[in-house]
Amino acid sequence: MTAITKSIKHFLFVVLLLWLVAPAFAQVKPAAKGQFKNFYNSVGEVNLNFIFPEGFKEIKPVDTENFPFDYAMEIPGVDFEIWFRINTQKEDEKFLNDKNIHVTNPDSLYLSLAQDQISAFTSENIYLKRTLPPYILDRYNADAGATYLFNLNDSLITKHYKYALLIMLQKNKMGTVMAICFTNDKGPDFFKNLNKAGNCLKFK
Repeated sequence: MTAITKSIKHFLFVVLLLWLVAPAFAQVKPAAKGQFKNFYNSVGEVNLNFIFPEGFKEIKPVDTENFPFDYAMEIPGVDFEIWFRINTQKEDEKFLNDKNIHVTNPDSLYLSLAQDQISAFTSENIYLKRTLPPYILDRYNADAGATYLFNLNDSLITKHYKYALLIMLQKNKMGTVMAICFTNDKGPDFFKNLNKAGNCLKFK
């Protein structure tokens, strides 16, 4: 086992641990006005709780054909931000059909959604995937989910970030949550920043 492989496995173990220990959810942030109104509407449509995490700042999301995100936030002064996409199952099915991606099992929609999005972020067909174990899915009241760690293309649209961790959660017959965390350093500070946002979304 190479040092790189060991480092990646340790990285994912810490990520899963952070999601496990995230605190419980208690309330929903009031509906926002303006550019974030659609995001909060989507939160309601897929029966989610959302709590805005302390220390973050809302930023304008990237919303293009290849990067259709509807919410984003960052920690000011730190190389760390998260983009969110929330879709109902009907929206997910239409999205994949429009791209001629056939999914035989609706309970595995999140897999095709993740792979399609990763291909827009990187030209390398290399990523490290880990299926989320039941005890983490229970924490978020999700039925399925996975994490994907990969290197990013050097791009202005992703602000020249080097690495991304994509997190997918699916609630069957309801919808999906996609969260992509961007960083330039996969060291301890990244885990700390990730932990700050680990309790912001949960299916009811």
